[in-house]
Amino acid sequence: MLLHILNRSPATSEVYRQALAAMGPEDRLLLIEDGVQGAMSTLVGHFAEVTGRLYALRDDLEARGLIAHCDTTVAVTDMAGFVTLTEDADRTLSWF
Repeated sequence: MLLHILNRSPATSEVYRQALAAMGPEDRLLLIEDGVQGAMSTLVGHFAEVTGRLYALRDDLEARGLIAHCDTTVAVTDMAGFVTLTEDADRTLSWF
């Protein structure tokens, strides 16, 4: 299993398409920094194919005032969860 880490919003960048195309059926996707905008109900549809494997970093959601707008299909994780996702993965790939 690979952990893909995306720091760009699907509203302003197309790099999420490359990340999704590179993902395998067991891979997970973690949204960080501006990427957490993709966890909002209005944008989460871009990640429909990874439902159940989509995570967003709580600190970044809170820093952007988006925690209340996070879609219920997105698993919100803290820094300890980020570490666990990294430890569980064979490799991590960052998408910028």
